[in-house]
Amino acid sequence: MPTNEGTGTVDPVLERFHLLVNAPALVNALTTALELDLFITLFGRPATFEDLQAETGLPPHSLRVLLHAVCTTGLLVRRDGRYANSAVADDLLTATGPESWRNILTGWREVYYPAFTHLTEALKTGTNTALSAYPGDEPTLYQRLPYQPRLEAVFHRAMTAFTLRTIDALVDSGQFTAVRRLLDVGGGDGTTSVRLAARHPELTSTVFDIPSVSRLAGQATVVGFEDRITLHPGDLFTDPFPQGHDTVLFSHVLEVFSGDQITTLLRKACEILPTGGRVLIYGFNASDDETEGWYSARLSLYLNALASGQGMAYPACDYEAWLRQAGFGQIRTLRNLPYEHGLHIGVKP
Repeated sequence: MPTNEGTGTVDPVLERFHLLVNAPALVNALTTALELDLFITLFGRPATFEDLQAETGLPPHSLRVLLHAVCTTGLLVRRDGRYANSAVADDLLTATGPESWRNILTGWREVYYPAFTHLTEALKTGTNTALSAYPGDEPTLYQRLPYQPRLEAVFHRAMTAFTLRTIDALVDSGQFTAVRRLLDVGGGDGTTSVRLAARHPELTSTVFDIPSVSRLAGQATVVGFEDRITLHPGDLFTDPFPQGHDTVLFSHVLEVFSGDQITTLLRKACEILPTGGRVLIYGFNASDDETEGWYSARLSLYLNALASGQGMAYPACDYEAWLRQAGFGQIRTLRNLPYEHGLHIGVKP
């Protein structure tokens, strides 16, 4: 453990520094371990080196290097010649379904992390310079991904997995018990609408997103809810929002945009809502003083280097101000939700 020179005391900032400078290599080792099903192999049954070699098929030296790397993170432990999962690894890294961290980290490795090599240039120029690695001339990653269907599928698997990791706080928030007609703006492949519809049998939803994403939803996600979830392809800015809804949800979408663009979308939502209709904004929040939030910081850097060249995981006070500017009242925020999330609520007067 790092210590201050000459004192022997642990400095948490110095300790964090040493982790940070080695984190790119370690997160790739973690992703490799997930791809090799290492944590699944060790779930509930510690194993010897020889056992793990037989399971993974890695050469002995390669396995030695990988196990050392993952053990340094604390996610694996070694006792009496056997390797075992930590409690955190058992809890987070043994899922095999669509919520798997394997899906998340594979997507981040292929899409997010290569973009960060462009970060200095992106921040200097104020543009998402990492987008040059993607074919097309559209201004955002989301518009260019359809040119690469395999990578688009990897990206949306990662997005779906993280949505599933964070969605329970939204579903359990108590804000949907009276909702009958939901407009899920930027609703992606429909994962959020499906979870809400499963919890609330009287809720119907319209998922409004770009055509390529709507196709993904139509292929798989909404199967079984076709009578209650409608897909409405369109552009968030140039196309009108569908009418006839009592609640508009923006989940993991507004952080992509600038403050002016967010206000524009909130005004569009206000225009189509009846009196008493509500808008709900769910997503990452930086702390109010913008000094805390690892997930929020990662997202903000990715947005500016690659995704859109703007936006961030804004603090709650920003969203509350934009809701007021868009004409909403009774504004409040449910704070401190898992993974640095908040739920912002406004009511049309």
